[in-house]
Amino acid sequence: MLASFAKKIFGSANERRLKSYKPKVAAINALEPQTRALSDAELAGKTAQFRAELSAGKTLDDLLVPAFAVVREAARRVLGQRHFDVQLIGGMVLHEGAIAEMRTGEGKTLVATLATYLNALPGTGVHVVTVNDYLARRDAEWMGRVYGFLGLSTGIIVHGVEDEERRRSYAADVTYGTNNEFGFDYLRDNMKYELSQMVQRGHAFAIVDEVDSILIDEARTPLIISGPSDDKSDLYNLIDKVMPRLDREDYEVDEKQRATSLTEIGNEHIEELLRAAGVEIEGSLYEAANVTIVHHVNQALRAHKLFQRDKDYIVRNGEVVIIDEFTGRMMPGRRYSEGLHQALEAKEHVQVQPENVTLASITFQNYFRLYKKLAGMTGTASTEADEFAEIYKLDVVDIPTNLPVRRLDEDDEVYRSAEEKLRAIVREIEAANAKMQPLLVGTTSIEKSEQLAEAMKREGYRQIDFSQPQALQKLYEAARKGEPSKLFAVLNARFHEQEAYIVAEAGVPGAITIATNMAGRGTDIKLGGNVDMRVSQECEGLPEGAEREAREAEIRAEVDAFKAKAIAAGGLYIVGTERHESRRIDNQLRGRSGRQGDPGRSKFFLSLKDDLMRIFGSERMESMLVKLGLKEDEAIVHPWINKALEKAQQKVEARNFDMRKNILKYDNVMNDQRKVVFEQRREMMAKDSLEEMVGEMREGVVDDLVSRAVPRDSYPEAWDVEGLARGVVESFNVEAPVADWAKEEGIDEEALRERLQKAVDESYAARAARNGPDLTRYIEKQIVLQALDHLWREHLVTLDHLRQVVGWRGMAQRDPLNEYKSEAFELFDELIAQLRQTVTAQLSRVEVAFEAPEAPEGGFAEAFAPAPAPLETALSFAPAAALDEGGATATLQRPSPDAGLAGDYPKVGRNQPCPCGSGKKYKHCHGVLT
Repeated sequence: MLASFAKKIFGSANERRLKSYKPKVAAINALEPQTRALSDAELAGKTAQFRAELSAGKTLDDLLVPAFAVVREAARRVLGQRHFDVQLIGGMVLHEGAIAEMRTGEGKTLVATLATYLNALPGTGVHVVTVNDYLARRDAEWMGRVYGFLGLSTGIIVHGVEDEERRRSYAADVTYGTNNEFGFDYLRDNMKYELSQMVQRGHAFAIVDEVDSILIDEARTPLIISGPSDDKSDLYNLIDKVMPRLDREDYEVDEKQRATSLTEIGNEHIEELLRAAGVEIEGSLYEAANVTIVHHVNQALRAHKLFQRDKDYIVRNGEVVIIDEFTGRMMPGRRYSEGLHQALEAKEHVQVQPENVTLASITFQNYFRLYKKLAGMTGTASTEADEFAEIYKLDVVDIPTNLPVRRLDEDDEVYRSAEEKLRAIVREIEAANAKMQPLLVGTTSIEKSEQLAEAMKREGYRQIDFSQPQALQKLYEAARKGEPSKLFAVLNARFHEQEAYIVAEAGVPGAITIATNMAGRGTDIKLGGNVDMRVSQECEGLPEGAEREAREAEIRAEVDAFKAKAIAAGGLYIVGTERHESRRIDNQLRGRSGRQGDPGRSKFFLSLKDDLMRIFGSERMESMLVKLGLKEDEAIVHPWINKALEKAQQKVEARNFDMRKNILKYDNVMNDQRKVVFEQRREMMAKDSLEEMVGEMREGVVDDLVSRAVPRDSYPEAWDVEGLARGVVESFNVEAPVADWAKEEGIDEEALRERLQKAVDESYAARAARNGPDLTRYIEKQIVLQALDHLWREHLVTLDHLRQVVGWRGMAQRDPLNEYKSEAFELFDELIAQLRQTVTAQLSRVEVAFEAPEAPEGGFAEAFAPAPAPLETALSFAPAAALDEGGATATLQRPSPDAGLAGDYPKVGRNQPCPCGSGKKYKHCHGVLT
């Protein structure tokens, strides 16, 4: 009561924050006349002026007003778009490191230029993160014109870009890219062996577009870089063959938890089926020796009973491709872990790829928390404001629309069966199409969109074939005549390539677009159609000149006429065919209509058989509706139903939040260790020599050996002399007279340690002298880094296994998270000890053998002075487990100089071709390590 009274007097926290921006907006507007009076060169010169002022001691906050005024004027001149006042507020919110919630069509892409430009001035780089490659390219090219005009460089990071180009893109002032690529580049950088090979240069400031999609929806799945393990495709295929023979009483499916399990009867049945299929089982199925088989059986059960083709994944070009459950987009290159993807491949009878082992991983939560400042934009963040605040320390600021929203959001219609609902949707589409109202129909899966498409075809509608050139011309012809075209477009993961084009034209009068969830997110639906998209499609191939200008003018005039017809028909009509478990997804779908003050309408059609209603709704609802006299093809419509559904969605969202928090709690333990390892690794690469570190490792191994062999305060008679001597040979490849030393009168533990240390240091110094100091330093660095990487990967696998089983300890009244933290810390200590042991043992055995290259035609030239190996040379050495079987040899091949080149070479850049004509870069040939 008191809170609502105070809110009426003082306004909400959001309103007070918005009010605080108004003086700055007024100041930016006041600068507009003088900014407009500047020439292009003077306006572009402001960037250098701002940077000079920063160097002189001013802060970014001091420069906000003039910088925003400059960006607004540059956008007006370059793009023909002037930032609205609410967009200026959005830019300030982003600059403060918060989330700007702006409705669809309010120009978030343009808003980002304000904060991006201001924060790019220090030269530390700004990352603008989008949800797919198309948007990254589009926004970089589109907004890059503004940055280029003002003297800033722009880079793009998308799938398939080579390292050299990535490095250039990250070196730019502004870098656009997808969340996956930024995260994977971070992981890949921390697997490199030289600082010069790394592509990212730090994490200063990031603006995340569609922030709810990236930081909430995708946060449940970590980014994983993996490598192939043993091929078990025969086992997957054998187990897959028995799955269809299971009876319904053999297993249980929990759709709420997305889990499956075998019943007691099922355990016995599956064991019989597996033995009959030729799977070797030792004793009972649940004995320790059969743990791998049980794991694969469980994954195959999930693949068959939980995962549906065309909903959770599709099969394309002989591959199982995951579909993002929130956006309906394909995720090529992403694979389910722990053998689930292989189980799906076996189920679909495509080639089973080898199961992978984790090489590096990170969650999106922990990747984006690397940034010193983080901001985001979306149309729907308020429903997840608590999660943004708790996980990312991000406030959500609701920015008002530039023009009032005129969209009519109607109550949901609920039908008893899916068939009745489908018929009602088709009737609704026919009614809206008859008056030429553009429709966007949202579905939750490919399967549902194709069911609706089939129902439309039965009613005489035809699907547009986007493989044909000028596919939309018939739709345009019908719109010109004002007659329904009876055409519809389907947008789902199957038609991912045409996504933006299909969505862009969803506002043409009479257009019917069926889209999965948030397909096309990031592309505006403008009433009448998208001028730029049509120009790019229809004017392709036309040379610059009068003919092209005339055609562009025709298109613009036609789009304006189409817009007037679409507005007269009531604007874009959003038809939802099912409620999603997340309210944000429903709100995003609704938000596609009513942009920039346009009229619009939205309605959701539900059935009691929908997943959300069936899993979370009341089981007695159907019988109750029948008792109330609800007849076939009749719907129940009431605001109470909307509220009940909202509560069900809140329950699901709360459960998903708990899942994400739980993942993050465990990943935080790994993240602390990851930071230490990656930071140490980077320091190692930055150093010219690891001689001191390697020496400390030798000392540590000597201490470990002596501590194990010599009990504290004991006499030499109690020492394990044989074990110590054997350990010295295994660890240092040194035959030390430990037995003789132990017989000397007066010798103690410290004297023994000093003698051992001296012996192993002398042996190592002799080996280093044979190999040469430069080569020794290079080999040391390579072996330390490779050993660290190998042990870190094994450590990740161990932690993953620990995490899978630690939950059972809750049954013993012990907190699984604390148990995980404690054991993970002990495992990390073991990793450090193993690193010392492995590096020391490897370095004590490496012998360098130089191989002469094959003689080129014409004979060898004068032999050139010995040089260290090129940095790309791979060092091959025995694994730690096999060290007692013999030493390892690193084979290095020296490059041979060209016969026609004298000893003195002209001065060339290290990255330029070597003048010897070998075709290699100078640094990899005659300039190696000079």
